[in-house]
Amino acid sequence: MRSLIIIGSGPAGYTAAIYAARADLEPLLFTGMQMGGQLTITEAVENFPGFPEGILGPELMNRMKQQCERLGTEIRMEEVAEVDFTYHPLTVKTAGDAYQAKAVIVATGASARKLGVPGEDALVGKGVSYCATCDAFFFKGKRVAVVGGGDSALEEATILAKVADSVHLIHRRDRFRGGAALQARVEANPKITPVMESIIEEVLGNETDGVTGARLKHLPSGKTSDLEISGFFAAIGHDPNTEIFRGQLEMDKEGYIRTDDRTHTSAKGVFAAGDVQDAVFRQAVTAAGSGCMAALEADRFIAEMEDRVYPGDRSPS
Repeated sequence: MRSLIIIGSGPAGYTAAIYAARADLEPLLFTGMQMGGQLTITEAVENFPGFPEGILGPELMNRMKQQCERLGTEIRMEEVAEVDFTYHPLTVKTAGDAYQAKAVIVATGASARKLGVPGEDALVGKGVSYCATCDAFFFKGKRVAVVGGGDSALEEATILAKVADSVHLIHRRDRFRGGAALQARVEANPKITPVMESIIEEVLGNETDGVTGARLKHLPSGKTSDLEISGFFAAIGHDPNTEIFRGQLEMDKEGYIRTDDRTHTSAKGVFAAGDVQDAVFRQAVTAAGSGCMAALEADRFIAEMEDRVYPGDRSPS
């Protein structure tokens, strides 16, 4: 029996662990397969408070991990395979063991959808990005490309146009799928050039120079051409990492965990923080803030629970 189990190790999970450890909850944190979350593939972080010179994403996550451990968090580099939030105590299972907890914080994050083209993975953090809000600053005065046709892609192009010299917005269809207001904003921006009915066949570049271009294929004609760019932004959506929670927690149609106006989920004693329940902001600092909120609410829940007298058998949630 543990007081608190935290599932996930990005800014939300680590911040939750810091606050929980300070509250003497002796949290157990499971990192998952990608310890540190999406920031481990982010080369530089310029917008996290407290680092005026910026900091490498992996270094920021390692510092958070060290802080968790120093304060008393038990960290296990394991992936949670199954949960049962139907009854108390709550159950969390890994490949080899089952654990019970009075409260659980879900902070498993979300994963950016990838195009799956050659060069994409090799150049992540070297010009390939999935977040204009995070990385636009690095492309001031440069030529960049955004791939996608929905609201996210139109917003990313608009953000980048504020700092980049030019933005090529590449979409496989003959019209964008985003909202009318966003489309009008894009069409009115002289820095944004729509490239319609085209797909990306390859991201060009190398380890030394980073992204240098993108190979496009014009679908109606079948012709290919190379576009010279320094930044490549894939904006085709994110998938929340919530598969193991299906049937256990209420989610929206995209699979993001529903919470109330704070961090409570549909299951008693289960809280969610970070990108796993935030489809809008998806920033390290907002994830950290919600991790703090989840830990404080879990602490209150455990204190109230311990004030009650429970029967020996398991009681429904």
